[in-house]
Amino acid sequence: MVKPTRVTNSIRSMRAEHGDLTQAELADRIGVTRQTVIAIEQGKYSPTLEMAFQIAQVFGVSIDDVFHYPASAGE
Repeated sequence: MVKPTRVTNSIRSMRAEHGDLTQAELADRIGVTRQTVIAIEQGKYSPTLEMAFQIAQVFGVSIDDVFHYPASAGE
């Protein structure tokens, strides 16, 4: 069984803010399948660092505007 990632993201809302960019259009722009975009949006898959940069570039923002990782309890 695949363990879900703790990384969350704002891809869905960013797609809406960028002219209702579809999952398929985003997938085409970063060179992956629509299913990969769906899995990333749902937190079932963490993109590679390179793919995360590509997604951020599509939206014209930094990676930390798209992806979020919870701070540990000790921080």
